[in-house]
Amino acid sequence: MNTPAIDTASIGPAWRALQNTLPVRITPIRDDDQYQRVIHLMNALLDVVGDNEEHELADFLELIGRLVEDYENEHIVIPDAPAHEVLHFLMDQQGLEETHLSKELGGQTVVSAILSGRRKINERQARALAAKFNVSSSVFL
Repeated sequence: MNTPAIDTASIGPAWRALQNTLPVRITPIRDDDQYQRVIHLMNALLDVVGDNEEHELADFLELIGRLVEDYENEHIVIPDAPAHEVLHFLMDQQGLEETHLSKELGGQTVVSAILSGRRKINERQARALAAKFNVSSSVFL
């Protein structure tokens, strides 16, 4: 396989320019403050990219997601529980009732079905819950 030469003289300034346009530096996540800022960036990208794998930012979103996943695997204990149980836990922590999630999940009937385990959380709902609870959307998927 013939590997093309790497033009490091061009990569450095391009990388610096990218880093300067983002709200958080893209590096391995080292602390909770950086984690929260990267989660915010990831959720903003999810709002734009959604599940469109052909979107021009889809690969960037995937890389950001892997940074988050790496940090969570090392630093955050996420219970190995069904999404509806995790949602119950987060609601209890914040003193929320089912009616508080109607907007994010699509109505009271949907909230009840999700919390009882009769209905799964979809990607849009996971993003909305991630933003509300300030966690990664992967907690709900």
